[in-house]
Amino acid sequence: MPAVHLRPPRNWINDPNGLVFHDGHYHVFFQYNPYGPQHANMHWGHFRSPDLITWEELPVALTPTPGGDDADGCYSGNAVSVEGRMVAFYSANRTGRWWQPVTTAESPDDGHTWAKRPQLLIAQPPSGTTMYRDPYVWQQDGRWRMLVGSALADGRGAALLYESGDLEHWTYRGPFHTSGAAATADPVGWECPQYATFGDRAVLIVSDWTPQGGPSHVTVHTGREEQGRFAAAAPPVRLDHGPDFYAPALLKAPEEDRWLLWGWAWEARDDAWAHEAGWAGVLTLPREVTLADDGTVGQRPARELLALRGERVLHSTGRVTESGPVELGQVSRAVDVTAVLTPDPTGTTGLRLVTSADGTEHLDISLDPTAGQLTVDRSHASLDPRVRTGTYTMPCPDAQFPGTPVELRVIVDGSIAEIYLATGQVLTIRFYPLGDAPWRLQARVTGRRGSDFAVEAWDLSPRPTDRQPLVASHLRDA
Repeated sequence: MPAVHLRPPRNWINDPNGLVFHDGHYHVFFQYNPYGPQHANMHWGHFRSPDLITWEELPVALTPTPGGDDADGCYSGNAVSVEGRMVAFYSANRTGRWWQPVTTAESPDDGHTWAKRPQLLIAQPPSGTTMYRDPYVWQQDGRWRMLVGSALADGRGAALLYESGDLEHWTYRGPFHTSGAAATADPVGWECPQYATFGDRAVLIVSDWTPQGGPSHVTVHTGREEQGRFAAAAPPVRLDHGPDFYAPALLKAPEEDRWLLWGWAWEARDDAWAHEAGWAGVLTLPREVTLADDGTVGQRPARELLALRGERVLHSTGRVTESGPVELGQVSRAVDVTAVLTPDPTGTTGLRLVTSADGTEHLDISLDPTAGQLTVDRSHASLDPRVRTGTYTMPCPDAQFPGTPVELRVIVDGSIAEIYLATGQVLTIRFYPLGDAPWRLQARVTGRRGSDFAVEAWDLSPRPTDRQPLVASHLRDA
């Protein structure tokens, strides 16, 4: 069970929502079913923190109103801080309506109570759309702007742009950006659009949703805005290379030059196991998002997370050869690992997290110099047959250059691993070891020349707030 990743003690969560810095606190809302570990009864759960380390659970923020426009769920959106209050923009879900209108709720008391607006903010989608949901609102050049995720009638995904001078009256400006070509066999809609500016350049993040059930994933587009439209400078790429990452959301940190991001890591085990456990879903750790001069979008764990490190439990340097793995030492089930590996050009080089006494359960992370990529293999990560298995990759061009060290950071927390390269690429994966033996790390190679390594690891522990979680309150309607 994850210890340092955000999640309520029980039940279902999915998309992070309403990320906002308000009155000295980071606020993280999320899709939440308070009644069970399945996707239903969507509310907005709520955490806040002064430092990204100590988190306080606040009352449920948004609750569906029986008979109302959101009777079947308060779905995804975001929030802004303005004139001492928080305003949440969200998708109002009601069975039988293919679109989810945009509406709002306000909190005057730092998120403890919320009042919904009496009428929908944007009741009808523009003509020519076949999907409509997930508002994202931000302020730019003195005006408020909103993107709404959509699909067009020709099968393209789209982020639709609105503008306002007062957060109340919104004018539709048209598609801000669309996918490049009309879909045919697998139509795609864009969910959860997110937008971040870096000077005169910008990043648009969209969650590509396929109504047939997948494979949904997240893409990032880089470019500039030109006359109210986003002009991409390069083809879109995957934001996260893992199989268990979706619907990320952005937050502009108080520092002007820093963007933070959380994503949803869904379950990779079957529903029956999640019901037995009583919970499903977890948010990733907060990440800092960067945009390099060459247009590459990078991610790294938020700098504050170093404060979660406790005792350094492992410090090992040496050389590993094909004669056998090197035992590096024991680590906890919540651990922060940094490694510098010099790839063997004749084979793979990597780390193995062994989670059973006999070694049959293990998660493999390896560098492939031939393909120029990092590979994560969870095929043997659990002895339980009710989990998804597979091998996943992300680009690592440095692995192709003999003698070039590759730096990586691996944060493992119970059933989730986030693997970062120093280049800013990241891969998120869920795995479910059953072994109760102490976990341990190994260095391994398959090539003839061997590899030099330097590995350090720190136990991670949550920093609990000195305040107890508050009891969920009912939302009052305006």
